[in-house]
Amino acid sequence: MSEPYVKKLSTILLDSVTDKDPLVQEQVCSALCALGESQPEETLSACEEHLRQHEKLAHPYRTMILRAMETIVSNHISELDKDMTRAIILLASSEMTKVKDLVSDWQQAASSVLVAVGKRFVGMVMEEMLGKFQPGVLPHCFVVQTLANLSVFNVFGMVPFLTSVLSTMLPMLGMAKHDSMRVVFCCALQRFSESTLEYLANLDQAPDPTVRKDTFASDISSAYDTLFHHWLQSREAKLRLAVVEALGPMSHLLPSEKLEEQLPKLLPGVLALYKKHAETSHVSKSLGQILEAAVSVGSRMLEVQLDSLLAALHAQICVPVETSSPLVTSNQKEVLRCFTVLACCSPERLLAFLLPKLDTSNERTRVGTLQVLRHIINSAAAQMEVKKPFILSSMRLPLLDPNSKVKRAVVQVISAMAHHGYLEQPGGEAMLEYIVQQCALPLEAQHQKPSGEEEPPADSVRDISVSTLYLVSTTVDRMSDVLWPHLLQFLTPVRFTGALTPLCRSLVHLAQKRQEAAAEAPLIQYDGNVTLPSPYAIATRLLTVSSSPYLGGGRGAASLCLLNVLHRDIHPSLGQRWATTIALLLEYLEEHTEKTLSQKEWEEKLLVFLRDSLAVVSDNTWICQLSLEMCKQLPCYNGTPQEKNFLYKCVGTTLGAASSKDVVRKLLQELLETARYQEEAEREGLACCFGICAISHLDDTLAQLEDFVRSDVFRKSIGIFNIFKDRSDNDIDKVKGTLILCYGHVAAQAPRELVLARAESDILRNMFQCFSTKVLGIKVETKDPGLQLCLVQSVCMVCQAICSSAQASSFHFTRKAELVAQMMDFIKAEPPDSLRTPIRKKAMIACTHLVSLEPELEEQVQSDIIHSCLHSIMAVPPEPEGEGGPQEFLYLDTMHALEDLLRSILRRNMTPQGLQLMVEHLSPWIKSPRGYERVRALGLSACLLQFFLEHLHVSALVPFHNLGLLVGLFSPRCADLWPATRQEAVSCVYSLLYLQLGYEGFSCDYRDDVAERLLALRDGLVHPDPAILFHACHSIAQIIAKRLPPDQLINLLLTLFESLGDPDKNCSRAATVMINCLLKERGSMLLEKVPEIMSVLRSRLQETREEHVLQSAQHSVYVLASQHCVAVVTSLLGSPLPFDSHTCSLWRALAVEPGLSAQVLGLLLERMSRDVPFKESRAFLLSSTPDRVATLLPLAATCALHEVMSAPASGPAVTELYPQLFAGLLLRVSCTVGVQLPRNLQAKERRAGSSALASRTLDPCSAMAKCAGPRLPLVMKALLGAQSSVYEAQRVTSTAFLAELLTSNVVNDLMLLESLLDNLAARQKDPCASVRRLVLRGLANLASGSPDKVRAHGAQLLTAMISGLDDGDGPHSLVALEAMAGLAKLLGLVEPEDLRAVLLHTAFRIRPFFDSEKMEFRSVSIRLFGHLNKACHGACEDVFLEQVVGGLVPLLLHLQDPQASVTAACRFALRMCGPNLECEELAGVFQKHLQDGRGLHFGEFLNAACKHLMCYFPDLLGRLVSTSLFYFKSSWEDVRAAAPMLTGFLVLHVEPQQQSQVDLEQLTAALQLLLKDPAPKVRAKAAETLGRLVKFA
Repeated sequence: MSEPYVKKLSTILLDSVTDKDPLVQEQVCSALCALGESQPEETLSACEEHLRQHEKLAHPYRTMILRAMETIVSNHISELDKDMTRAIILLASSEMTKVKDLVSDWQQAASSVLVAVGKRFVGMVMEEMLGKFQPGVLPHCFVVQTLANLSVFNVFGMVPFLTSVLSTMLPMLGMAKHDSMRVVFCCALQRFSESTLEYLANLDQAPDPTVRKDTFASDISSAYDTLFHHWLQSREAKLRLAVVEALGPMSHLLPSEKLEEQLPKLLPGVLALYKKHAETSHVSKSLGQILEAAVSVGSRMLEVQLDSLLAALHAQICVPVETSSPLVTSNQKEVLRCFTVLACCSPERLLAFLLPKLDTSNERTRVGTLQVLRHIINSAAAQMEVKKPFILSSMRLPLLDPNSKVKRAVVQVISAMAHHGYLEQPGGEAMLEYIVQQCALPLEAQHQKPSGEEEPPADSVRDISVSTLYLVSTTVDRMSDVLWPHLLQFLTPVRFTGALTPLCRSLVHLAQKRQEAAAEAPLIQYDGNVTLPSPYAIATRLLTVSSSPYLGGGRGAASLCLLNVLHRDIHPSLGQRWATTIALLLEYLEEHTEKTLSQKEWEEKLLVFLRDSLAVVSDNTWICQLSLEMCKQLPCYNGTPQEKNFLYKCVGTTLGAASSKDVVRKLLQELLETARYQEEAEREGLACCFGICAISHLDDTLAQLEDFVRSDVFRKSIGIFNIFKDRSDNDIDKVKGTLILCYGHVAAQAPRELVLARAESDILRNMFQCFSTKVLGIKVETKDPGLQLCLVQSVCMVCQAICSSAQASSFHFTRKAELVAQMMDFIKAEPPDSLRTPIRKKAMIACTHLVSLEPELEEQVQSDIIHSCLHSIMAVPPEPEGEGGPQEFLYLDTMHALEDLLRSILRRNMTPQGLQLMVEHLSPWIKSPRGYERVRALGLSACLLQFFLEHLHVSALVPFHNLGLLVGLFSPRCADLWPATRQEAVSCVYSLLYLQLGYEGFSCDYRDDVAERLLALRDGLVHPDPAILFHACHSIAQIIAKRLPPDQLINLLLTLFESLGDPDKNCSRAATVMINCLLKERGSMLLEKVPEIMSVLRSRLQETREEHVLQSAQHSVYVLASQHCVAVVTSLLGSPLPFDSHTCSLWRALAVEPGLSAQVLGLLLERMSRDVPFKESRAFLLSSTPDRVATLLPLAATCALHEVMSAPASGPAVTELYPQLFAGLLLRVSCTVGVQLPRNLQAKERRAGSSALASRTLDPCSAMAKCAGPRLPLVMKALLGAQSSVYEAQRVTSTAFLAELLTSNVVNDLMLLESLLDNLAARQKDPCASVRRLVLRGLANLASGSPDKVRAHGAQLLTAMISGLDDGDGPHSLVALEAMAGLAKLLGLVEPEDLRAVLLHTAFRIRPFFDSEKMEFRSVSIRLFGHLNKACHGACEDVFLEQVVGGLVPLLLHLQDPQASVTAACRFALRMCGPNLECEELAGVFQKHLQDGRGLHFGEFLNAACKHLMCYFPDLLGRLVSTSLFYFKSSWEDVRAAAPMLTGFLVLHVEPQQQSQVDLEQLTAALQLLLKDPAPKVRAKAAETLGRLVKFA
């Protein structure tokens, strides 16, 4: 049977190969290959027969079958016998040559089959091929191609045939008239030649080692004549390329004399192809092979062709390489290979051609030439050795080329030169300088690349240059003496600044290497080498560039490392100290990044390092020489202001260490004369220099400044500027501003005891002299803001210096008033609505210091200062969110300056009057309508009050008379819209209360428990929730009330009443809260005014909607109700429905007092329950069901109950009436389902629909059981009466509640369980299906509520559930669904005897639901099946095991169910089935793959499951397969696809002897039918399974 069955399977699959879906086609081919893996000969035979019998089968399908055959043959070539092989060869040969036209895929597939067979049976294939390769007859092109491919895949088998093949083929070359046929012959000749060369190269392994090159010379020579002399001239590009590809390997087989003879024609012929083809890599490859062949025979004709060769190859190398074009890149490699061949045989001629090309200005020519030069320097080093000087001299012009591509090529050439000793020759220095120049290219150059250009970005040139410099320095030992000390001369020139980092790193490596060789010798030898920089120049340069440590790729660390290495050459004394200090500096840099490093701190560390180094040297001559070098280098940094600024500081530090006063004054004079005053950074740097110098040379510094002001140079500058007055006023001011700054820095840096004596007489006098000029004897002050800022900044520094002096308290500052007035003028001149300059900040800081000095300012002046400063900063609008930046920092600094100024003024008058003066100035800003102004004002107020409190000294017990006014001003702001304002307001109140305690005599460290509560309240005020805010305001008012003196209460209340009209409604309401709280704490006035409040209620509710008014109105409602409860309730019930907001608020007000609430609730409950809930009426005579319309009185009472009970205060009354309210409302809810509103209310309801409350899920039972258990008996009693209600809705509701109640154990605790179960059981025959369903749900709920009671009632519960399964005959009975869900809950809890009685019946009854159309039924029934299995663990009877086995296939297949809940149920059920099958491996697979929440690879799982099923239960094969056949017709596509998949895996893992269990005919027919399924995935799975059935063959 085996053979016919495999044939049948193959036939079915082969018939399906014409499927329209590509995936199905692929699967069919895979199935054929699978059949071939098991039965290769039978499958190949079937394929061969199918192709023979179906001559009209379209070629795409024939191609697929042939490809499958090729796969089988390739994998099983050793198993095929000769008969089968012969049949395959004949078929493939026939398929390949059936049509003369070219059908590439089909014929290629047939050819591949022949090649696969030929790997073992080359003789048989050659016999067939040679039969179709007859002399005098032009063969099919794929016959020739097959021979060519055979020669590649079976070299040793094929080469012996080549002599006869070539002898037959050569005459055919002339017969080939079509270019396509000629291309095939060319390819064959190429492959034959390559195979021959490979054979000859491996003669030691060849079967016939006597084969020689001469054997093929004659045939190849003849073929060469045809190809070169005839075919190469063809117009067809493809043919020309094929010819030239063949000529390359053929040239090695030509006789040497023939090759020598043909070279004059061959080389020009090949070179000519460069002009005819765009893709030339094949031409170059062939040319390289020809050149190698020519060199190998010692050709002399090569010299004659050399010029044309070089020109053509050079043109090819100059073609621009595109990274996206691998063919061009490949061509470049082949061309360079040709140049290598030529360099080895004719180096002089090659260089004579190449080097002049470097002088051309053409970019491509120069780049290509450099590329060749680099290649031959590396690949022909021996031949180039004597040519080094010529090559170096030829680089002169390329070094000047600005093109980035040329630069990169030059750098690569220099790198090659360095490795081969070129740079040691004369002219090598220029190469080194070039590398350093490229290292100095700016990093940002890559962003300046013009659009449209194809140049590589400049950073690629820089990167490769940096890498080259470092590699040459560190890896090429012969370069050490060349690079050192030559590289040192590149340190100081500005144009090499960008190269400092790699330069320093290379120098450090070289220096360390020299130190290892000679530890004590100096590193730098200056013997006649004037180009090397001096030690002073090196130290200055490296220290200056270290100030920007992260520029240039981290030049700070590199410079410091080099400085450390060169310490002995800088000065012999520095070694030990620098080893420590530089290491600390480098560690500091490692700890920071460019973003985290503080530039100011870093520069200060470097200056300390310099100062420390100067102290160690302690040599005035050396220090003076260093300072001269620093001054000399200043102009070098004109383009880098920050570094120049730092260098000025270094100059000042160095001059400060010098002891020669003449040198100091001379250099200071030079600095003043040569400074570039137009640059802001330079002005600042010069001033810093003078300030630092003044630390040691104050008199000389001041004298030099004064001399400069009086000197001709200064006057000439002004005179020159005046000539061009239109544009030079600003320049004059910048010179003056610089001098003013110098005086300021001198004052700030110089010793304090010396500054005090010179402040007014010298420093300030000269500063103001520079600031103002005299015109016709009248002093005129400048309006230039830059000069003003310089003056303010310098005055600020002078004042700080005076104040920080030890003698400041005794210093009488005569010019104080003048300076204050000047500062105020500057502040007033600033625009009040913007903040762009730091003039205000600096002026306020100056005033702060001035205020503290003697003599004291007049009160009016102080008031003017406060007023002007507040107006200059408070109204400045804040920066937009997220756009703070420098402006935000400037504003913060200015505010801090203002705080310091106000504190300084307050310090002069530490009394309540002084504090009141400050608050009066701040009061308009505190009440401002603009939030940011209020925040600032409250912040300043809090700051001043805290300062006042900290410095409070009460000498006698005096009253704090303005406490009430101040508290009234700040306290309403505790509810301000801005959180910061609220917190600052609390801080103000906190400070005021402690001030009061201070005035009452408490010590400054006393802490009051009541006042301290304000701090906790303040932290909570960040929340914007109004309820939290006003609660906090109430608490704040309570605290104030407890600590406020009685005499201040009236003032406080009056101030708060004023705040009721505050435009900020929050503050207005806070005032209301605080007033009410204060009145409540201090009296009971409200009780006496109840009638008035009720009157206000009726008027205010109509006139205003203010929240605090409404709350006030509600306050008194309960008084009326306590006197006239029935009347009030009756009146309110008569209000129109729906209740308006005022009526609702009044109902809620009735819940204020518990006794009243109970009385009102009882009345409303009685009105709601005694009337009928609805009336029935028919809208139309023919209407089948009457309309139900709600009655008005129960409706109104229900609405009123909602309002009263929604008030939290009604809690006690609700608790008292809880059972009656709960039962009444629950039944009331049931009577509203399907009930319409009265007609007059329907329109109002529609209008209010948009604002109606969203529907909410009602779950009263669980809440009742959880929170109100003790009241359940009374609730149950009230609800049991509704079980016999005439209203079906009430029966359903009461049953649902009682059923849900069983989910809680509380019924058991209250001993209600028995009666509850009996009552529910009695409703099993209720005519309403919903009631019956709810009864079953309730009985099942016992499993979760009282699981310990299930065993006692197990028989009763199971009987009820089984009865539910049989309820109704419909396939979709909801009662049956509920019964299955209930059984799933109960199974694990009942007695085994009770379960055993119903187990089999249940399994039978639920089995049909597995394949129900309804998802819910499938899910619940399958999950119940899982629970049945779980309940049987360890005690599964054989009869139930049959049910388990019967359910396996549905469960496995429904894992592919389209519904997630069904697949989850299947996972659970299979995990539960596992233990009952008594196969640990299978159970393990279920547990591993089917865990909830884990992704499932269905194929992998099914494979593993079927493996264990067939291993342990092989007898189940027939049953499982027949069950899966049922699902071949499933309505779900995924299940239909899974069924053959399951069958396939079962077959895959079962032993062949189990075949008898399966009806193969039925299964094969079913799978064959599935191959016509409309779903492609089903057809694919069917094909896959058919491939596996070969196991039964």
